Amino acid sequence: MEFTISYFKEALKEPLNIGGLLLAGAAAAYSATTGFLEPTMVLAGALVAEGMYLATVPASSLYRRIVDRRSRHLLDEHRRRQRLELIRTFDPREREAVEYLSWMKNQIASNYKKFARLSEEPPQIRELESTWEAFVDLLDEYRRRKNHLRTINRQAVENQLRQAERTAQFADDATRPLHEKNTEILRRRLQTFDDIERSVKRVEAQLQMIENFFGLVNDQVVTMPTPEHILSLDFDSLLSSIEMTKEILQQTAPIMGQLDSLSREANQMRPSLASERR
Repeated sequence: MEFTISYFKEALKEPLNIGGLLLAGAAAAYSATTGFLEPTMVLAGALVAEGMYLATVPASSLYRRIVDRRSRHLLDEHRRRQRLELIRTFDPREREAVEYLSWMKNQIASNYKKFARLSEEPPQIRELESTWEAFVDLLDEYRRRKNHLRTINRQAVENQLRQAERTAQFADDATRPLHEKNTEILRRRLQTFDDIERSVKRVEAQLQMIENFFGLVNDQVVTMPTPEHILSLDFDSLLSSIEMTKEILQQTAPIMGQLDSLSREANQMRPSLASERR
């Protein structure tokens, strides 16, 4: 479930707003006992003020920026819980890889503080957290695409294509368009299969790169002559590579659905082709 901020609800929960409502209630109660003002007039005024407050404050760009800054840690916590839930769905080997990199990340930070004799970590070390998160997300994408490929019998599709091509070659003029359409669908299925397979290989290479980079950083931290030596590590190249892989996965995401759609379309055509043969 996506984390969303309701500025209206946040405005309702503001101490200033709650305090105003309590003050209005106390004023109405005081008026009822003293007869100084009609309690209904006090409550009506409070409702008007509350309506104006809720109509203006949640829509204010300044208030929204304040809430966004205040809620950033809540968003981070939400994402952390989501990622932990995701990791629990991994198989033991995948969880082992994730947990090892998490241990390595903490080890690198600890070694840097120990050998550099500094209390704070440089930005490059802190970026390992984002890199680890990217590893988890990419691993999830990798296994989903890999499992999707396992559900497809490529050899069977290739056999169907060869048979469809032969049938279309010897079909009469009335039925040839139907067989040619079937041939086109089967070719597109194989092409889509190849596209997914290429994306899987890219993600696999990216995962291996992240794992090896963590090992390199740890080796460099342990042996660095000065704290500034960490700046020579090519964090930017790795992060750029990860972002590029994410963009490619976003672009190829519809392919997963296309393969299923083509499979359904091919299955729907089989009864028509069978009836034509009869």
